Amino acid sequence: MAENMIQERAFQVGDLAVYPAHGVGRIEAIESRDVNGGKHEFYILKIIENGMVIMIPTTNVHSVGLRDVIGKNDIPKVYEVIKKKKDSNSDSQTWNRRYREYMEKIKTGSLYDVAAVFRDLFMLKLTKDLSFGERKLLDTAQGLLLKELSLANDTDEATILSEIEQLFE
Repeated sequence: MAENMIQERAFQVGDLAVYPAHGVGRIEAIESRDVNGGKHEFYILKIIENGMVIMIPTTNVHSVGLRDVIGKNDIPKVYEVIKKKKDSNSDSQTWNRRYREYMEKIKTGSLYDVAAVFRDLFMLKLTKDLSFGERKLLDTAQGLLLKELSLANDTDEATILSEIEQLFE
């Protein structure tokens, strides 16, 4: 009963929203569809990066992790995550175990988790060759990070990338 009391975020057409592991999209429409004999409302989300369209039941916003783009005042907190030195000794783990851990973090949809994955893989890349999967994950994390931070800061991705690179110096 208490779970039903959680207020779902109501997005409007035109709103930007972050879908875990896919990034920032724009709510293109809110549509009603008949599914299993019942009428259900869906957000039609178009991912900015690649044009992919995702249908999300409006009642599942919380469970799929759909959320607002972070605010401009949260950007320094994301930068703190990137600057923070990694505490685990994940370079001694096998690449596939690291890959699974990083994938789980990216799937949370939290930009802080994405920033930690980016930081760890970026640092690891400086000391050893990344596996093909890790290189793809680094690219994914970087893309998710740059897109959301550039929208939050109302600037271009190149500016954000140079700011992030300075954090490693």
